[in-house]
Amino acid sequence: MYMFLCSLFVNELYGSSGLFPFLLVQILSDVHIVAAPLCFLQIFCVYSYGSVEFTNLAIMSYDRFVAICHPLQYNTLMTSGRMVFLVSITWLPPILAVGGTTFLSSSLQLCGNVIHKIYCDNHSIIKLACNDPRVNNIYELVMTFLTVCVPVSVIFYTYMRILKSRFNMSNVPSMLRIFLPLYFLTCQPLFNPVLYGLNMSKIRSLCKKMVLKYSS
Repeated sequence: MYMFLCSLFVNELYGSSGLFPFLLVQILSDVHIVAAPLCFLQIFCVYSYGSVEFTNLAIMSYDRFVAICHPLQYNTLMTSGRMVFLVSITWLPPILAVGGTTFLSSSLQLCGNVIHKIYCDNHSIIKLACNDPRVNNIYELVMTFLTVCVPVSVIFYTYMRILKSRFNMSNVPSMLRIFLPLYFLTCQPLFNPVLYGLNMSKIRSLCKKMVLKYSS
């Protein structure tokens, strides 16, 4: 769990560094101009940050599902090799998918250069395209399904299974059944910074032990 929290922490830093400095420059400066390469770089950073965030939360929900519903098999199911594989899934597919989005958008011929936002986003670039952006729209739709809808479905499913293991849901009102999964979906991302902030000392200690173990 600490490794997934570290991955989430790194992604938060990555997303903040890709968005907030540029936003501050645009807000505080009188010149609201950005070069095209920097604009596409920000699109890549913002979209990959969001995609990795959803995937990371889905992997964390699976980890909690295994720990809670199969505690005796946890060490067998969540081996070091599987942990590395899951962390790779968290980062590589979203980055490759967003890289495809950025490449397709950068290859469009634009008939304008004004974006009515304080940061660059892919939809604004597509709206400026002179040629047919149908391929871009289809690709972005598929990418959104894979990087957002699928992870959210995994989160929803795993927490439903956890709740079913912990509570007898047959006598719970239907409205409460709907509210509880939504509570976990919305509150976990909200309180994650607090959780890994409180556990940073444990995370540092664990990382030191791992480094010393493999270096020796």
